[in-house]
Amino acid sequence: MKITLTEFVTLDGVSQGPGSPDEDTAGGFTRGGWLVPHLDETFVRRTSEWLGLADGLLFGRRTYEAFARDWPKITDPADPYAERMNGLPKYVVSNTLTEGSWHPTTVLDGDPARSVAALRARPGRELQIHGSARLGDTLLAAGLIDTLRLVVAPTVLRTGRRLLAGQGATSGLRLVRHEATASGLLLLEYEPAGQASQAHYEGVAAFVERQG
Repeated sequence: MKITLTEFVTLDGVSQGPGSPDEDTAGGFTRGGWLVPHLDETFVRRTSEWLGLADGLLFGRRTYEAFARDWPKITDPADPYAERMNGLPKYVVSNTLTEGSWHPTTVLDGDPARSVAALRARPGRELQIHGSARLGDTLLAAGLIDTLRLVVAPTVLRTGRRLLAGQGATSGLRLVRHEATASGLLLLEYEPAGQASQAHYEGVAAFVERQG
C-alpha cells in the first residue's frame, strides 16, 4: 500500500485544530476552527475523492482519540465522509493504548517506522494519515510517505503547532497536482523527491543555461 499524508495547514504553517475551536486546545490553543469558514464544494469533492482511495486509516494516539470521540457521532447518510471514516480499518501507532474503541482498530506498538513499513509492504491502494502531524513528520523523515496532500487555508494564526517541525533528514518534494478553490484554499499534492536540494544563485543567465 502507498502511505499518504493529508494535512490542513494555515499560511504560517499551523496544523492544530482546523475543525472547531475545541477540537485541540493543547498548549492553550484558542484559535481552532480556522479551516471551516473556507470549506466549499470543490474542497468537499476533492477530499471525498481522496478518501475514496483509502483501504485503511493510520493515526497517532492523540488524533485517533479525538477522531474516535467525534466521528461515530456523525451518522447522517448524506455526509460525504462519515461512512468511510467509520467503516475503514484503523491502525493507531501507540505504546500506551492496548486496544481501540473505534472499530475496527489495530494498535501498533513498538517502533513506528518498522510497524508502518510492514503495513506499507502489504497489497492495497492507500493507507491514509489524516492529521497526526507528528507521526506524519516522523514517517516522512524515514522515507515512508509516498504522497503528501496539503490543504492550505488563507489565514495566519501566529500561534499553534506547526506542521513538519520535527527533527530529521530534509525532504525534497515534487508537485504533481494543484488546484485553487473559490474560497481561497490551495489543494496541493506532492511526491517525495529525495533530500531537499541546495544551490548558489548565479544569476538568471546561468539558471537558463542549466535548464536549457
